[in-house]
Amino acid sequence: MAIEKVKAYFEKYNLADRIQEFEVSSATVELAAAALNCEPKRIAKTLSFMVGGQAILVVTAGDAKIDNAKYKAQFGTKAKLLTSDEVVDLIGHA
Repeated sequence: MAIEKVKAYFEKYNLADRIQEFEVSSATVELAAAALNCEPKRIAKTLSFMVGGQAILVVTAGDAKIDNAKYKAQFGTKAKLLTSDEVVDLIGHA
């Protein structure tokens, strides 16, 4: 999603001033933590999965891993991350 779309969406909720842009990449948890000079656990990461034919998003701490047993107990299926192509098709942006 282009940053302009994010800014426009956030404007509706008076949140545009909370967007932070960096001169260095923040594409991964590690890079974002370095850009913000913080620990990876302080970065929120979003993971996309397929559950019952629908895409779901799980937001977790940057250093967290998905516990497969807990995931299956919660969603009734094995955790399967979407492929990059599926993410674009189902979520709408990479």
